[in-house]
Amino acid sequence: MEWLQVIVLALVQGITEFLPVSSSAHLVLPAQLTSWPDQGLEFDVAVHFGTLIAVLAYFRKDLLSMLWAIGQAPAVYAARSSEVPSNAETEQAAQGIVQLLKLGLATIPVVIIGFLGKDFIQDNLRTVPVIATTTMLFGAALWYADRRPTTNTTITWQAAAIIGLAQSIALIPGTSRSGITITAALLLGLSRVEAAKFSFLLAIPTIAGAQLLLSLDLAAGNLDTDLAKVAAGAALAGVSAYLGIHYFMQLVERTGMLPYVLYRLVLGLVLFGLVYSGI
Repeated sequence: MEWLQVIVLALVQGITEFLPVSSSAHLVLPAQLTSWPDQGLEFDVAVHFGTLIAVLAYFRKDLLSMLWAIGQAPAVYAARSSEVPSNAETEQAAQGIVQLLKLGLATIPVVIIGFLGKDFIQDNLRTVPVIATTTMLFGAALWYADRRPTTNTTITWQAAAIIGLAQSIALIPGTSRSGITITAALLLGLSRVEAAKFSFLLAIPTIAGAQLLLSLDLAAGNLDTDLAKVAAGAALAGVSAYLGIHYFMQLVERTGMLPYVLYRLVLGLVLFGLVYSGI
């Protein structure tokens, strides 16, 4: 790979990984419009690692709170079984454990469906027409969901399960993992900020799982890796992903989802234009 390809693909992956615009749709364009070679599995592993580090860093306080809550599990159990009186600390720990378990519940569907449908998706759905269609279709769904009123302030067990099922739809290229999970959360009455936060926290086990699978595939091959370019790709993807999360969380309540919806519609039309122009 040339350095220009490294920079462009790392920035595209980082910026679009967490925004509701579909990273897979954007990665189609460089391949269609340039003669760049395939970036290789080692580069994919690197940029996914960068985006994982970004979301871990941004939500470090929430994650540390959940880790602390796990350590307080015996005290929570004792309080729940009335062996000792409950207090503010045990109640906070209980909330952290519940949040962690809800994230775990929401992760299960994508693990099962991804395992069962991986080959079919790889062989049949990674096409430009499919990506263009899902980019526009789920963009419209995001617009509809964003117009719904906020009626819930917390994520229930049922909501976590539904959002998890929605995330499995993102296995179809062009859907956008963050886009479909935010859409589901908004339809369930959550605020934009709460929907985005749960979506991004849910990305951690999902990206980590994908990272593990990619790493296993990488370990099974005998690849000649350019460490400088791989490291640069990981760093650029990580920094751009962190900034993407930061500004999205800062602006989402004010801007809503309409800018991303319009962008998705335009992107879908561009992708259809590539198909029908024969590029």
